[in-house]
Amino acid sequence: MLNVFNIQRYSLHDGNGVRTNIFFKGCPLRCQWCNNPESLEPSPSIMFDERLCRRFGDCIKAGNGEIILNDERLSINRDLIKDVNIFRNICPSKALIVAGQEWSVPDIIREIEKDVPFYKMSEGGVTLTGGEPFAQGAELKDLIIELKKRGINVSAETSLHLPWELIEPYTDLVDVFLADLKHTDSKNFFSFTGGDATLVMNNFRKLDDTGSSFIVRVPVIPRFNYSLPEMTAIIDFAAGLKNASEINFIPYHDLAREKYMMLGKDYIFGDYSKVGREDMKIFTEYAEERGLTTKIIN
Repeated sequence: MLNVFNIQRYSLHDGNGVRTNIFFKGCPLRCQWCNNPESLEPSPSIMFDERLCRRFGDCIKAGNGEIILNDERLSINRDLIKDVNIFRNICPSKALIVAGQEWSVPDIIREIEKDVPFYKMSEGGVTLTGGEPFAQGAELKDLIIELKKRGINVSAETSLHLPWELIEPYTDLVDVFLADLKHTDSKNFFSFTGGDATLVMNNFRKLDDTGSSFIVRVPVIPRFNYSLPEMTAIIDFAAGLKNASEINFIPYHDLAREKYMMLGKDYIFGDYSKVGREDMKIFTEYAEERGLTTKIIN
């Protein structure tokens, strides 16, 4: 089974044409600005939007003290919840939802096949994202094989923060890798993501050596990499890859703020203003000087 928390249709920014994005749960990194915080843990997550709550009490009755009414407000003790599935689809107002569930490959294929006419019309396809899709295990390969049998184009958005042995089996299956290059400095990378920049850069080199098609994606994040020296180093690394032809810049925004609130988490980057498209000009100009096609993704 595959751990999925969303299937998003009609996406236009994660590969060519109209695409269906499959969001997988589980990620090896802990990026402080993560836009999909519900994706981090592989297990299902409780999300609660107090603004929608009508205090019907169904969730309180279903549990065993994990959710209580405290001063007319719902209080969730996530540490006490042993089985989140007892709360799945229980809230009439959809204030409380369980993000993430197991999907079989045939079930996913049945959902995807609904969108095939849009792929044919626009030369689109399916994008695997998350989370980290390549952390899913062997059934991900089964899914891609079934998609390819149906002539469906497959892109995969990846952090490349995995042992190469988990990525290599997909180099002949994925049409385009959308690979994140967040930083080239090991200290900064670790401080803001908990990960190893050297692992990512080595995997970029290995992916490059396979001849696979890939696009370098760079989130532009205040306090992390949003400076000319840091971006120059990132662009220089990308330009040094023999098969790199395109680099995408993804300016920071705070649209994930509400997700953190719904998960009961603090949003560390809440004090920072979004980065505008106009702020990308100096980076796109340098990247184009280095021979890369550029795109800004909002």
